[in-house]
Amino acid sequence: MAQMDITAIGEVLIDLTQTGVNEYGVPVFAANPGGAPANAAVAAARLGARTAFLGKVGEDGFGAYLTQVLRENGVDVSGLRKDEAPTTMAIVSVDGTGERDFRFVRGADSRLTEGEVDLELIRESIFLHCGAVSLTAPTAREATLYAARKAHEMGALVSYDPNYRQALWSSREEAMEWMKKPLPVVDVLKIAEEELPLLAGTDDLEKGTAWLQRLGISLIMVTLGSEGAFYRLGETTGRVPGRKVQVADTNGAGDTFLGAVLSRLCRRQPGPLKGLGAAELEEVLDFANRAAALTCSRSGAIPAMPTAQELEAEVPQQ
Repeated sequence: MAQMDITAIGEVLIDLTQTGVNEYGVPVFAANPGGAPANAAVAAARLGARTAFLGKVGEDGFGAYLTQVLRENGVDVSGLRKDEAPTTMAIVSVDGTGERDFRFVRGADSRLTEGEVDLELIRESIFLHCGAVSLTAPTAREATLYAARKAHEMGALVSYDPNYRQALWSSREEAMEWMKKPLPVVDVLKIAEEELPLLAGTDDLEKGTAWLQRLGISLIMVTLGSEGAFYRLGETTGRVPGRKVQVADTNGAGDTFLGAVLSRLCRRQPGPLKGLGAAELEEVLDFANRAAALTCSRSGAIPAMPTAQELEAEVPQQ
């Protein structure tokens, strides 16, 4: 019997996020907690799921802070390791429309090893969730792929978000090669519209997701920013419109969306995907769009994520 709904593996880091400029025009940054898999774990936990995190932080103040943030948000940190390397940072600049530009100062997250992966935690989980940032460093890549294979072998469902960060790859070709590696064991895929060509070789939503579905992926969700999401569930496809809000920044929106989806799927009986139909899925995706919209309306990633109580009220339309 699974004791954990979702275990996420990958990076937890400090998002140095631009919050504006001072009176001299100098950019002002806030040290927000972030990292896509950690974001997804927190998003799901805030919405009622039992979540855990596998990863690595430095033996420094930022590492202690991130550990505290995960704990305070109800995420199990028994699989979080410490390293002599400093805690990883992502410097996030935001333009006038709320879109982000990332630069990374890589550290502890890239040094997670296979031997540090808590297999018992994975064995007790309904989902193992992973992303592609941890595939950009050889040591963390081996640990992540190992965890995904083991999860698949042990009967856990594998969720994957191939979040593409150009600055972390030596070339687009390298990114395409490694971002495809987890796909044979993936059950649920969340992909941004601009990332679809990297995995499927086309930006056509129907054709691209059909190609991915033939690899054995049961549920594919393509996020379309403010336009909502496209989905493929077997041979069925559809769109669920987004919710319009005044955007503060988009950091963490996709992770909130995915965390919301997984939090709802984990509650299903007899299982997350068994008997799932289009009507029920569209209700889940609308819930996830609402959660993502609330995150976009506030600054930061983890600090901006909504609780279940907040989502009981409608997101104000713009």
